[in-house]
Amino acid sequence: MVVVNTTNHEVDARLVEALAGPDSSARLRAALSAGMRGDPRLTETLVARCAVEPDFFVRDMLTWSLCRLPAEITVPRLLAELGSDTVQARSQALHTLSKIGDRGAWPAVSALLHDEHDEVALSAWRAATVLVPPGEEGELAGNLATALGRGDHQVQRSLSRALAALDEAAAPVLDAAMAHPDPRVRAHAEATERLRLDPDSGFTLSLEMAKRVAATGPDA
Repeated sequence: MVVVNTTNHEVDARLVEALAGPDSSARLRAALSAGMRGDPRLTETLVARCAVEPDFFVRDMLTWSLCRLPAEITVPRLLAELGSDTVQARSQALHTLSKIGDRGAWPAVSALLHDEHDEVALSAWRAATVLVPPGEEGELAGNLATALGRGDHQVQRSLSRALAALDEAAAPVLDAAMAHPDPRVRAHAEATERLRLDPDSGFTLSLEMAKRVAATGPDA
C-alpha cells in the first residue's frame, strides 16, 4: 500500500512510482490512493497512465480517481488526449469523459464516432449516448446508424446498445436501415430494433442470422 504519512512531495513521488510498478495489485492500490487523496496535481500522471495501463481493473480505478478531481482541470486534459496517436489513450479518455458527464466534451467526442479503430469507436458510441445535447438524439442516431454492419459480434453489439439507449430517437433510422440493400446492415438493424424494444431479446441469435444472410451474398 502507498505510504501516506510523509510530506506531500514525497507522497506524490511514491504514488507516481507505484502507479508504474510491475505489480497490478500495487498499481490498483495506488490508483485507489490517488482517488482518495483527490489531489489535482496528480491529473497529468493519472491521464498519462490511462494511456498505457494494461490491466482493465486498474484503468477503471484510474477513471474513478480522475472523476474525483475538479472537472475544470480534468476535462481539458482529457480532451487533449483525444488527439493522441495511442489508441488506448483515446479510448480511455472517452470512457472517462462519459463518466464525468460534462456535455462541453460533446463536439470532440462526436468527432470520433467513426474512428478507424474499433476500440475507440466503441468508447465514442457509449460516451455519445451520455453526452449528446438534448434535442440532438435523432441526429446522433442517424450518425450511428451509418456504422450498422461494421465489425465483429462485440462491435455490433456495442453499436446496438448505443442505438437502443437512444430509444425512440433511433426508431426511424432503424426502420430505414431494415430496408438497406446490404443484408448485413439489414440484419444488424433488425437485431438492434429487437434490443431496443426488448433489452432481454436474443441479440446473439440475430447476429448469427446476419452472418448466414451475409454469406449468401448482397443480392440475397
